[in-house]
Amino acid sequence: MKLANFALAAAILFSAGTTFAQDAVNDAQIASIVVTANQVDIDAGKLAKRKASGKDVKAFAQQMITDHTGVNKSATALVKKLKVKPEGNPTSTSLKSDGDKNLSKLKGLKGAEFDSAYIDNEVTYHQAVIDAMDKTLIPGAKNEELKALLVKVRPAFVAHLEHAKQIQGSLGKK
Repeated sequence: MKLANFALAAAILFSAGTTFAQDAVNDAQIASIVVTANQVDIDAGKLAKRKASGKDVKAFAQQMITDHTGVNKSATALVKKLKVKPEGNPTSTSLKSDGDKNLSKLKGLKGAEFDSAYIDNEVTYHQAVIDAMDKTLIPGAKNEELKALLVKVRPAFVAHLEHAKQIQGSLGKK
């Protein structure tokens, strides 16, 4: 899958505990969710890259940073192309707040405890984004190009989830 396609989809990732509003979302709100979620995951990945003790956890964090850095470029280009101005909404506000809470929690942890908490969050995060894509984002996207791209890249979320679960298992988690 091309990085640009994966990158846009990866931007939708959001922190554990955030729930998508069940109300309909428009393309401008989806753009805001994409931009906010992208930054949340970059920030968590940067912290994990610095604090993680396990090499698999550090590598996963670097993958998140790399993918989401690409997302910034792809998402910006698509938003400009579609002439959509991101519109703040309860979901994007919740994303930012929950991302900040997660970072605060993680900053207080060290070693294996940090690794477990980070990866546990990533597992929850990726499952939630798959659910959100299926229930909210894909059905809410009105622009056919945006909708088709979200559908096309959904398997990348599944791959990230499986990778996070594999690491979680190696850390002794269920």
